[in-house]
Amino acid sequence: MASQYLIVVKFLALISLFNISSASRLLSTPLQDPQDQLLRYHNGALLHGTIAVNLIWYGNFKPSQRAIVADFITSLSVSSPTQPSVAAWWKAIEKYYHLAGSKTSSSALSLYLGKQLLDDTYSLGKSLSQKQIVQLASRGDQKNAINVVLTAADVTVDGFCVNRCGTHGSKSALVKGKKYKFAYIWVGNSESQCPGYCAWPFHQPIYGPQSPPLVAPNNDVGLDGIVMNLGGLLAGTATNPFGNGFYQGSTAAPLEAASACPGVYAKGAYPGYAGDLLVDPQSGASYNAHGANGRKYLLPAIYDPSTSKCSTLV
Repeated sequence: MASQYLIVVKFLALISLFNISSASRLLSTPLQDPQDQLLRYHNGALLHGTIAVNLIWYGNFKPSQRAIVADFITSLSVSSPTQPSVAAWWKAIEKYYHLAGSKTSSSALSLYLGKQLLDDTYSLGKSLSQKQIVQLASRGDQKNAINVVLTAADVTVDGFCVNRCGTHGSKSALVKGKKYKFAYIWVGNSESQCPGYCAWPFHQPIYGPQSPPLVAPNNDVGLDGIVMNLGGLLAGTATNPFGNGFYQGSTAAPLEAASACPGVYAKGAYPGYAGDLLVDPQSGASYNAHGANGRKYLLPAIYDPSTSKCSTLV
């Protein structure tokens, strides 16, 4: 079953009572038995080896918008000369592989930007079901791939803006007579539908403590929101690709590597405040990671299983 990535503006105050109050809050006792940690390992396979991240653009996206996401994917494996970097953020995922040990492949995970497929004719219409999302994801490679479906601002998807901003899951496929599973992700552009829900803190929140919106680092609330959600979903996909990796709670709506740290982007975070972020002196934009081609991004905290804390870059 697909895993839902829930943005926490609506439920932030409630969730924070037992998950987070700041980037350094202890979530469980450090160095305890892994079975007692917040995120338990369920002995399933993690993604490993060299994996292509294919981008499937559904609807109308400008070339400049597509470049924001493409540069982000490239940044995962190509470290920026300026720190903190997107690559350093992604490196935190390695700790999950160390914990899994011999129960999964020891091969390191390496992501790279694969194919980009454009469907700007809205071939399936402007109102999509989850079944149609999987149908779109199946257009990408079905072996050694994460197929990412990105829907435009004028596309509605079941559950979008109601209880999720994106999902991840997996699908079986036959490739040259052999059975494989490929991972998929969907994220929607919330700019015109629910920016206060799926693009916070770059828009006034719909619920909870009210604070002025931050300036988006790529000057695009919808696409910067997509990157935030995509980052969290990639972390969940790597560490819980098939529903039996690292997670806590229900398999239908599990806490995963990023969703275990809702609303935390930097040290000092608390409900309604993303944390003490870096600020670009020229644009006034808030961010916490440098990427390829001079990009800046805002990425969620990653739960660190070795310290039982939410780990942030700044």
